[in-house]
Amino acid sequence: MAKMIINLMVEGGKAVAGPTMGSALGPAGVPVGQVIGKVNEVTKEFAGMKVPVKVIVDPATKSFELEVGSPPVSALIKKELKLEKGTGDGSIVGDISFDTLVKIAKERQGKSFGKTLKDVVKEIVGTCSSMGISVEGKKANEFMSEIDGKDIA
Repeated sequence: MAKMIINLMVEGGKAVAGPTMGSALGPAGVPVGQVIGKVNEVTKEFAGMKVPVKVIVDPATKSFELEVGSPPVSALIKKELKLEKGTGDGSIVGDISFDTLVKIAKERQGKSFGKTLKDVVKEIVGTCSSMGISVEGKKANEFMSEIDGKDIA
């Protein structure tokens, strides 16, 4: 029998055995409590953020393994800036440093469409622009042109 894959979106470290989780995991025949415990253990570093988790179940043995994805870039930005949400109305709700952009880019490298770290930084600046986040005191789209001249390691 083929393995079952169950895709979940949980708050880091706070998954609960509610109806949604039960209805997703129940048909797989795995012990829901054990899965929830393991999910919370492996996602605790993402506390306060939604994170994708893939539960891979072997129906024959009722064993499971987890693959934890990366939270969306917007969630990483909000975490770094301690924001509840961004804005879509053009106003500025926060400012992020270049070093923080690079830190987030390093977390996302390999999970992004960007081929280089500089490309990933540009993607994150684009997300900042749509969220109302300035970069080093400048509107994100104005900062974009400065990235090519920066040394990113």
